[in-house]
Amino acid sequence: MNPQGERWTAEQVLALAPDTASRTAGGKLAAADKWSGAGAHGRAVWGLCSGSGSKPYQTVVDLNGPGYRCSCPSRKFPCKHALGLLLLWTSGEGGVPAGGEPPEWAGQWLGDRRERAEKLAAGARDGGPGPGGAMGDSAGKGGSGGAADPEAARRRAERRVQRIASGATELERRLADLLRDGLASADRAGYGAWDETAARMIDAQAPGLEARVRELAAIPSSGPGWPARLLEECALAHLLNQGFLHLDSLPEKLAATTRTRVGLTTPVAELLATKEAIRDAWLVLGRQDGTDGRLTTRRIWLRGERTHRMALLLSFSAPGQSPELALPTGLVLDADLAYYPAARPLRAAIGPRHEEGAEAAPPVAPPAAEGSEVAGAPEGCDVETALAAYGAALGEDPWLDGWPVVLADVVPVPGDDGWQLADERSGSALPVDPRCAGRTDLWQLMAISGGGPVTVFGECGHRGFSPITTWDPTPVSLIGTAAQGGIR
Repeated sequence: MNPQGERWTAEQVLALAPDTASRTAGGKLAAADKWSGAGAHGRAVWGLCSGSGSKPYQTVVDLNGPGYRCSCPSRKFPCKHALGLLLLWTSGEGGVPAGGEPPEWAGQWLGDRRERAEKLAAGARDGGPGPGGAMGDSAGKGGSGGAADPEAARRRAERRVQRIASGATELERRLADLLRDGLASADRAGYGAWDETAARMIDAQAPGLEARVRELAAIPSSGPGWPARLLEECALAHLLNQGFLHLDSLPEKLAATTRTRVGLTTPVAELLATKEAIRDAWLVLGRQDGTDGRLTTRRIWLRGERTHRMALLLSFSAPGQSPELALPTGLVLDADLAYYPAARPLRAAIGPRHEEGAEAAPPVAPPAAEGSEVAGAPEGCDVETALAAYGAALGEDPWLDGWPVVLADVVPVPGDDGWQLADERSGSALPVDPRCAGRTDLWQLMAISGGGPVTVFGECGHRGFSPITTWDPTPVSLIGTAAQGGIR
C-alpha cells in the first residue's frame, strides 16, 4: 500500500520489473489459482506460488523499499513470482486478502529486514556508519564490523586524489594536442586514441573524466555541426580538469561539485551520519534505467511535498540485473533524505523511513496543479519558470546537462524540425531534446494529450526537454533511454 493506505496500480508494479520478459512472466502468475496462503498486512505481502517442483515458492514483499525475497533460483529482482504476487494484490481483496499475521518464514525475513533498518537509523543518529552503509546491503560484508583505521583511510584518499590529478593532467595534454592539430583531426583519428585515453582515466580512478572522454570520442560521428559540439565539450572537460587541479582555490560548494564530477563521492553511511537529514513526504516523479555495458544505472527523481525540493537517487547493478532500489512512480514516501555536497544539491541518499502514525505531518496525495486541467497531477510550472530553474542551476554547476522540472498545461506538438511542448498560457514552447526524436513514447504522450494540455515531468537542459513521466490522471512512465542526466 502507499502511504495513503491504497494498493498500488498494476502500472506501478510493472515499472519495478527488471526487463520485458519478467513483466510478461509476472503477468501470467497474477492469477488466484497460482497462489495459496496469500495475505497482506501493514507494509507486507506474502504468498506461496505453485511451480514445477514439489514445494511451492515462498514469496514475500516488503513494500518499504520495496524489498523482495523468494525461494526460487532466479537472480532477477524482483523475480516473476514477486511481480505476479504484487499484480494479484493490486486486484483487491479478492486476490490477496488483507489482515492476519505473516507466516513464520515471511515474518522472520521481514523482522530481520526491519532490524537492519533500525540499526542503520541508530548508526546515523549516533554518528556511526551503521551496518553495510545502507538498507539492503549485505550485513558484515567486507570486514569484521570493527571501526576502520582513519589514518589508513586518509592515506588511501590522498593517493586517489593524486592519481586523479595525474589523470586530469594527462587529459589536458590530450586536449592541447587535439586543438593544436585542429578539430578535423578528431574525425580522422577514430576511437582508438580516445579509447586509450579513457583507459588511462580508469587507471586514474576518475570515472567522471572517463565518461567525458568517451563522450568526446562519440561527437565526430554525431552528424552535422559536430566540430562546434566537440569544441564545447573540450572546453567543459578543460574546465573540469583545471577545477580539480586547483581545488584549494575554489569556493567550498563549487569544490564539492568538482570532486563529484570527476568521480569522488561521499560513502552513503558517512553522508547519512554527517549531513543534516531532511524529512518530507517525497513524491516519486519518475524513474529511468540506463547502461553503459558495464553497469546498469537507475535514476529515481523525487520532490518534497512540503519543501518542494527536487532530489535524485542513484543505484547501480551489474548488467542484466535490476538495481535494488525500486520505488514506483507515484509513490509518496515519508522518509529522511541527505543531500550530497554540491553547489546546487540534487543527488541524495535515502535514510530512515517513517512508519504510519509517526510524528510530523503525514504524507498527502499529489495535489493537482493549480488551474491545471489534469486532475491528480502534481503541481507544475510554465516554460519560462522551467528555463529559469535550469539557468539558476547551471550558474552554480557549469557541467549540468539538465535540471528536473514539472511542466503543467503543455501540449506536445510534432514537427519537421522536431517535437515541442507548447505552453498555451504564454504562447511559448520548449523544444524536446533531439536525442528523444526516435522514442515511440513521444507519440504515446501525444495520444494521452489528445491535443489538449498535459502535465509532464522531465529534465530541462541546453538541448531541450527530455520527457520522463506524464499523468492520465495516474502516472504514466514514458519509457526510453535517458537522453540526459543531472549527474553524469
